[in-house]
Amino acid sequence: MKDLKHLIYFENLLDETNNELVRKAKEDGKLALGFTCYHMPEVLLNVDNCFSVRMRAPNTGSVDIASYYMSNYTCEYCRALLERSIEGGYNFLDGICGVDACAQMNRCMENIELLKCVDKPNFFVTHADIPYKYTDYTLKHYVTQMQNRVLNTMHEKLGVDISDAALRDAVARHNEICRIITEISELRKLQNPPVTGYEFHIINMVSFCCPQKLILPYLKETLEEIKTREPEPKFPFRARLVMVGSEIDDPEFTKLVEMCGAMVVADRYCFGSFPSRERIEIREGESAYDAICRHYLHWNQCARFMSGDKIDQRHTEVKRLVDEFKADGVVYENMKFCEFWSYEKVLGSFVLQNEMGVPCCTIEKEYALGSVGQLRTRFQAFVESLEIKKIQAEEVV
Repeated sequence: MKDLKHLIYFENLLDETNNELVRKAKEDGKLALGFTCYHMPEVLLNVDNCFSVRMRAPNTGSVDIASYYMSNYTCEYCRALLERSIEGGYNFLDGICGVDACAQMNRCMENIELLKCVDKPNFFVTHADIPYKYTDYTLKHYVTQMQNRVLNTMHEKLGVDISDAALRDAVARHNEICRIITEISELRKLQNPPVTGYEFHIINMVSFCCPQKLILPYLKETLEEIKTREPEPKFPFRARLVMVGSEIDDPEFTKLVEMCGAMVVADRYCFGSFPSRERIEIREGESAYDAICRHYLHWNQCARFMSGDKIDQRHTEVKRLVDEFKADGVVYENMKFCEFWSYEKVLGSFVLQNEMGVPCCTIEKEYALGSVGQLRTRFQAFVESLEIKKIQAEEVV
């Protein structure tokens, strides 16, 4: 296929957290707010003159200093963020909005705050308590937490306008981003899609890591380009996969999978588009703020949720993606030392294989790809097994 016009530019934007568009927004007087998790509503961090940056640590090398503060047996993503903070990589941030969802990430942000990694007069690190299930009373608690720990803190520390009108404006812009990403995503359902999983991963990532107002024109242009793009004469992959799991912010991981012969047609992981790119509906008589909180708690499928309905929702959603995107199998991934996804990987793959009849491959990976030989072997073997299943199914018919 013909190369996308902005793909190299997008790749360059992802090479650093303080990228060109982030620097431009800061020069224009905008306020940068970092976050790491879907539990923290992205749209709240894009209200008024703020913009959100989903925190990453691209090109991570040693995390020795962070390991000193957090130990070798904690999630490498958390350690990479702390290491990058100590190096001064997040000095452009005006605040970090965290959630008490993962103890390891809590320790990361606690150290960022205690070590004064970002030395600004009004810089803040805030944490919101997150429920383990979705009910009327947990929604009420979530609403209170987001108001007190996030919006009020933004207003008090940075003077941000948190009115209903400002929130509605942020929702409208957020929904436009979601519309574009979803339209591109839907094209992956085609038998021979005009976009690869690697390209989609990059496009979705820049929507998380760049100021929305500045990245929006590029996304619009890219959508129109993909709509008229001629795909390869023949589908260039041997299988179609749904990727499910914890934090995956490096598109090179998706490229590795696709070099092994399987296109990633749906991304159900942290930093993926399922969930995160569903449009927010403000019901009649509902405030924008209440709609945002309801939306995020409903769509959230974090492995931290322990209630039966949320567990079933996670597995049903993966099966839906398999069916709608015509996937041949699922890869369940977890970051090394990630407690929640270590459990969910085992449970989810068992349910998908034994109760829903979906072939699964389970892997554990480190934050920095580094040596990929073992992963490549696993992916290649899984792709071959899917091909064998296809041949056997055809013989039966």
